[in-house]
Amino acid sequence: MNSFSTKQLWLLAVAIALVWFANLEYRTLIKPDEGRYAEIPREMVASGDWVTPRLNELKYFEKPPLQYWATAVAYTVFGEHQWTSRLWTGLTGFAGILLVWFTGFRLFGREAAGYAALLLSGSLLYVLMGHINTLDMGVTFFLTLGITGLLLSEQAYKSLQNRREQVIKASRNWMMAAWAGLALAVLSKGFMGLVLPGIALFIYCIVQRDFGVLKRMHWLPGLSVFLALTVPWFVLVMKANPEFFERFFIYEHYTRFTTKAHGRYQPWYYFIPILLAGAFPWTVTMLDTLFRTLRNSSPPGNTFNSERFLLIWAIFIYVFFSISGSKLPSYLLPMFPALALLMGKHITEMRERVLFWQIMPAIPAALLLFVLGLNVGKLADTPNQASLYPHYGPWLIAAALVSLAGLLLGMLLLWRVKKPAAVATLAVSALLSAQIGLSGYETVSSERSAKHIAEAIRNEAKKNIPFYSVLTYEQTLPFYLQRTFTLVQYQDEMDFGIGQEPQRWIPTVGEFVKTWAAQHEALAIMPVYAYAQLQEQAASAGSGQGLAMKIIFKDTQHIVVKKP
Repeated sequence: MNSFSTKQLWLLAVAIALVWFANLEYRTLIKPDEGRYAEIPREMVASGDWVTPRLNELKYFEKPPLQYWATAVAYTVFGEHQWTSRLWTGLTGFAGILLVWFTGFRLFGREAAGYAALLLSGSLLYVLMGHINTLDMGVTFFLTLGITGLLLSEQAYKSLQNRREQVIKASRNWMMAAWAGLALAVLSKGFMGLVLPGIALFIYCIVQRDFGVLKRMHWLPGLSVFLALTVPWFVLVMKANPEFFERFFIYEHYTRFTTKAHGRYQPWYYFIPILLAGAFPWTVTMLDTLFRTLRNSSPPGNTFNSERFLLIWAIFIYVFFSISGSKLPSYLLPMFPALALLMGKHITEMRERVLFWQIMPAIPAALLLFVLGLNVGKLADTPNQASLYPHYGPWLIAAALVSLAGLLLGMLLLWRVKKPAAVATLAVSALLSAQIGLSGYETVSSERSAKHIAEAIRNEAKKNIPFYSVLTYEQTLPFYLQRTFTLVQYQDEMDFGIGQEPQRWIPTVGEFVKTWAAQHEALAIMPVYAYAQLQEQAASAGSGQGLAMKIIFKDTQHIVVKKP
């Protein structure tokens, strides 16, 4: 059998969906991103203000609101839970798999579509980012909708050119979907949602010497759709916040890319290991696909070349973020749907034994994960890590064993010339292995989460009692306590919001000491080292006695106190 039957596709879709969504609630939110992107929509729901995003009640204009809105809706309908905070990421990640299957089916056929969807669902970086609450999966889905809408519009134009009315309708509809996708990408993460596809398309036109696609963009209705979706929020937020323009358009879209302002600078080769590991277990197949697509794509001409465009898109994303002054592993995510489509087509043309040898290098990587599981405790740098990391070891070992079993079974099926079954086995086992490793992180999550703090102090942290966050801001604690804090001598990413509303914070520890002394009831959280410093500062500034504080929680990182 050279392709998947309808029944097999449904069974695979159900199996992947079950594994994909199984652990959204299981894991504790970790800082900083998961806490931040769970808290902003929680504050939207609490305040009723869905125009101005706020973090800890401070204006926060780093990103547009689409994911905040979606998560706020999930909170409103299903309640505020870990799984509802991750629901948008999980849904858009899974929808991306379905979109890749549909696009592959229309462009390259049933077999290539099945392979492409499976490869994407089993790619390590895509799986991990589909289950961590950041903005990257949402924007990746809408960017993919934008570029695949273009491809499907061009495919409709080519296949129906003898039936003019159908050409116009089909091409226009897919192009409208592309414009809508770009608009929603802009509302997800800013104008990169328009700039990146625009530059990639321009590069394609130059390289391929095919400018005809620009004439078929349906500019007037397309821009109407784009503006209708994007403009209302920008108008409302600028009307409510005149300072929004400079912060969002200048700082977030120019300064961050061209400077090292966010401290995320990495060398040009930073993404090489991320791409190689992120494509696991398809790494060699990915490299082979890129090389063969570059070599075998048709020469420049007037006919739109979907493969060449997907290749240019993937390479452009890699190069663009490699030269950026701000780098994070998740920035490569928009490459992966395009790579999956190219690999799906390539695998249909590949002999089973060739794929067998391309999968072989994944076995040492899985063995390395097994060794890491045995020795993960040796990576600890602090006493807290030394006590936690050994508990993570069995999960990594289990993930490695599942990965090894899937690799060996998949290779056996390839050797027996059963390509569809082999690819399905490799993909599902890779997905399951990644989910096991990700779920196991719960054993060490207390190092990067404040859920245990919230559970310990919940009865004390009543919303009418002032709560100060001294020299720190624990990103996950507001979500778990369902309340905000008054920052003390700490700004970080909230510096802009503090600048707009300075009355919402206390700029120095000295002022906090006076404020604390005047309070009848109050709580404060601080790093462990800060407690002794506070007492010494209060003693030297006053009557020789320290601050009146009763410790109600303490671990290796934080102390929580209340006014006795």
